[in-house]
Amino acid sequence: MIETFTRALPNGTTLSCRASGAAGRPLMMFLHGFPEAAFIWDELLEYFARPENGGFRCVAPNLRGFEASSSPTDVAAYRPHLLVQDVAELAASENPQGRIDVLVAHDWGGAFGWGYANQHADRLGKLVIINSPHPGTFARELLNNPAQQAASAYMNFLARPDAEALLAEDDFRRMWTFFERMKAGPDGYGWLTEEVKNRYREVWRAGLTGACNLYRITPLKPAMPGQTAQIPTLPIERLTVAVPTLVLWALDDAALLPGLLEGLEAYVPQIEIRRIPDATHWVVHEQPNLVAGEIKAFLERPR
Repeated sequence: MIETFTRALPNGTTLSCRASGAAGRPLMMFLHGFPEAAFIWDELLEYFARPENGGFRCVAPNLRGFEASSSPTDVAAYRPHLLVQDVAELAASENPQGRIDVLVAHDWGGAFGWGYANQHADRLGKLVIINSPHPGTFARELLNNPAQQAASAYMNFLARPDAEALLAEDDFRRMWTFFERMKAGPDGYGWLTEEVKNRYREVWRAGLTGACNLYRITPLKPAMPGQTAQIPTLPIERLTVAVPTLVLWALDDAALLPGLLEGLEAYVPQIEIRRIPDATHWVVHEQPNLVAGEIKAFLERPR
């Protein structure tokens, strides 16, 4: 059963959350991406709360700027370290040690998952990343790979001052294309039912400015035509991840290309990579059973 609650954090942020499993159990946290929300994890929340699958306390917050969570209008309020701080403070509200036994993250959630693992490895057991680029390989590909530059060009549209107004037009016509422009999996777009669309509409009607601010604040996006990309060079100590990490990568992701996997072991020594054919960026929707099974097998392997 899914429970919902709102948690006020010491930093002033309020996060609306979905959860399953009793408080006090080992914590498994799930971070969503754009244009999603915490509800995408419902099947996995219930799955991993069951005793035979680990018996975790499973918590999925709506990130800052999404659904009913705090949505400050100031772009600077979406700097990555602040969203990582949200994750850390939510974990501390769940257990005194602030420990996350398993952190599962997709898309933008993965950006903060990588950051959390880098900054708080002493409070993290295992990390699972689903189609979310590591900042080291993403910066490299944005600078050197024309195919990835073209695939990421949409980021500049989402950073426009009028992006949220354009996205809301005509019953969120442009938002649906984020799903439908991907190659269809074996079942087509069967997961995108009217019921699921209505859940997305409810999330998007709460506001899109916070989500667009993630694209406005990040320097990791391709250059605009006629300009030079302003990609920062980060020191290696800000890019390394010292916890066991599983990367699940749907190979038909039109926005994040497989070249982003090359060289990951230089940043993540304890890495496993599972490439998933016939799946797109929305693999959590498309194949939740496969995702759950891969994560469970990873958790059952010794460190």
